[in-house]
Amino acid sequence: MNKKEFGSINGRTVYLYTIANANGMKAEILDYGAILRSLYVPGKNGEPVDVCLGFETAEEYTVNGPFMGATVGPCANRTAGAAYEIDGVSYKMAVNDGPNNLHSDIQKGYHKTFFEVDAKDDSITLSLTDPDGSMGFPGTKEFAVTYTVTADNALQLDYKVTTDKKTIINPTNHSYFNLSGHGAGSIENHLLTIKAQRYTPVIQGSIPTGELAPVAGTPMDFTAPKEIGKEIRADFEQLHFTGGYDHNWVLDDYDGSLHTIAVLSDPASGRKMEVATTLPGVQFYAGNFIGEQKAKGGLMYHNRSGLALETQFFPDTIHEPSFPSYLFDAQHPYQSTTVYRFFQD
Repeated sequence: MNKKEFGSINGRTVYLYTIANANGMKAEILDYGAILRSLYVPGKNGEPVDVCLGFETAEEYTVNGPFMGATVGPCANRTAGAAYEIDGVSYKMAVNDGPNNLHSDIQKGYHKTFFEVDAKDDSITLSLTDPDGSMGFPGTKEFAVTYTVTADNALQLDYKVTTDKKTIINPTNHSYFNLSGHGAGSIENHLLTIKAQRYTPVIQGSIPTGELAPVAGTPMDFTAPKEIGKEIRADFEQLHFTGGYDHNWVLDDYDGSLHTIAVLSDPASGRKMEVATTLPGVQFYAGNFIGEQKAKGGLMYHNRSGLALETQFFPDTIHEPSFPSYLFDAQHPYQSTTVYRFFQD
């Protein structure tokens, strides 16, 4: 493990931690936002390639409109009306996405919070205490995420959250990947497979309708490897609503165990990433609205410079009783695992 200063935010030093395995794979993680800044994976010639989008300075992460690399919490994705009830008690959240709530709170969410750190050579645990009522969520929550670089070239994320009141818990990691390298251009030529026969269609504003719709016969079908750009501009209402892919897929055979749910491959580099999770859904976002902006290493990002595969419970689950529940309490803590494993042809 290596630790170094990475600038400051509001007078507090931001530290960058590097964890690695013996194969040359390494991850750079900030104690601000528990952000994955870089992920270097072995390339064809043995030289590691950074496949994760990110910024050059700490200050840029105080804006971070695309949530690059961020740990999002306590509740990722959208909540209709920025309000909900638990056991007859009403709660209000920040109205920050039209009339709705996105990612808990743009300014106060976990992605803009300093974490306590416990770091080892190949893993790092970042934790915080989130007080009762913060951002409109009941319960004092003890949150922790552990990043581990494994011997078989995977980045494993383990989440644990306890709470003293029934509350919503639905964190995710919002990293963007480009398997050709973080500044290599569009990901539309990447091939994607998602092990999901269904997805959750949305209305304008990206709130789910409550339906679990079949992907068969639609551009949402990734049950076999398909170029991301092949149908992204199809005349299909769901893609019009979101400017391309930005939906939750209902993962096949969900039972809470860890299993592979997606495969991303890049013909240009011969690199492949397998995604495994214990969670019921994955939000595939094709980076449709990444604006032109400065990136690490003096490069520039544009729309679809990277894609996110955010494992999580479904959006707006609190208003859809048929969706798998993301309510947890003192007797039932939250725990999940997501693994991004890399291969090179």
